[in-house]
Amino acid sequence: MKILDWLIIKEFLKTYFFVVVMLILIVLVLDFTEKNDTYIRNEVPSGEILLYMGNYGLYLNNLLTPITVFIAVIFITSKMAGRTEIIAILSSGVSFIRLLVPFLSAAVMIGAISFLLNGWILPGATAGVTEFRIKYLDKGRASTDPNIHIKVGPDTYAYLSRFFRTGNTGYNFTLEEIRDGELISKLSADRILWDTTTNAWKVMNWRLRKLRPDGEDYSVGEQLDTVLSITPADFDLPENHHETLKLPELTKQIKILEDRGADNVNYYRIERYVRFMSPFAALILTFIGVIMSARKTRGGSGFQIAMGFLLAFIYILLFILSRTFAENGAQYPIFAVWLPNILFALTGLVLYKTVPR
Repeated sequence: MKILDWLIIKEFLKTYFFVVVMLILIVLVLDFTEKNDTYIRNEVPSGEILLYMGNYGLYLNNLLTPITVFIAVIFITSKMAGRTEIIAILSSGVSFIRLLVPFLSAAVMIGAISFLLNGWILPGATAGVTEFRIKYLDKGRASTDPNIHIKVGPDTYAYLSRFFRTGNTGYNFTLEEIRDGELISKLSADRILWDTTTNAWKVMNWRLRKLRPDGEDYSVGEQLDTVLSITPADFDLPENHHETLKLPELTKQIKILEDRGADNVNYYRIERYVRFMSPFAALILTFIGVIMSARKTRGGSGFQIAMGFLLAFIYILLFILSRTFAENGAQYPIFAVWLPNILFALTGLVLYKTVPR
């Protein structure tokens, strides 16, 4: 079957890439149509728009992989079944497991490409999309969102009413040390500045309270150098910062946040789980797709393709829900992230009993 294996792999990959390109182009055209007035109003350069569309296309490729894999495998398998090729292959003594080999081999290739994209290429594209939206669609905000809370240590919390990128200056700064639910000390300042020469923070017009069992110490001053385990970049992180880090950078950021005792470290851990989980979706959905479309039907492949769309959307919806549960404090986040793959793998094993022998 070696010649047939290569023919199936070639047809599978060719159909997969064709479906990917077509779906991405459709979404990009719709996105451009929706934002065209904004591009004209904000005088966005054509080169920037093309770069944004390229980055957004890579992002869409990752998002649409379950759909494109499922559609490709169902299209190829149902076409073979319609021409009675699968019946002929099985009648010649080839087992169904052996028939799956070229399909799963192509799925492994797609999964490997997906892993490389997720780990090293897609984060840069996601960062490019985010920067473009901030610069041209949100008109380049000069400051961060108001009321910033950030954990800078296991028992230490910082607050800023607003941080301005120009000048690296924050206002209404407080630094609180809270241990076992009790306030130990509180540093307040009108402003906090980042000194680029010393790479350290300076607090201006500060007040410091240190609470003791028998009272408190209170001191004030005009300027004070302080060391914090944060930089101006930590106040300027987009909401999807964990999605913009390459895999080695993501692992490093998780270690930094763990050392700080930061509350948002779970988002970064879950992103890492997802990047290792996603490539297996291609294998599982290919397995199910071949099983669903291996039987010849009178109505052609239309029904199977429709079912492929439905199951792929169910997979994406289940993935979004399980990730949300994981980010909202599920007891076993890694299990929540892998739940869609586990459920669909079990579904595939059940469906396997129905395939023609």
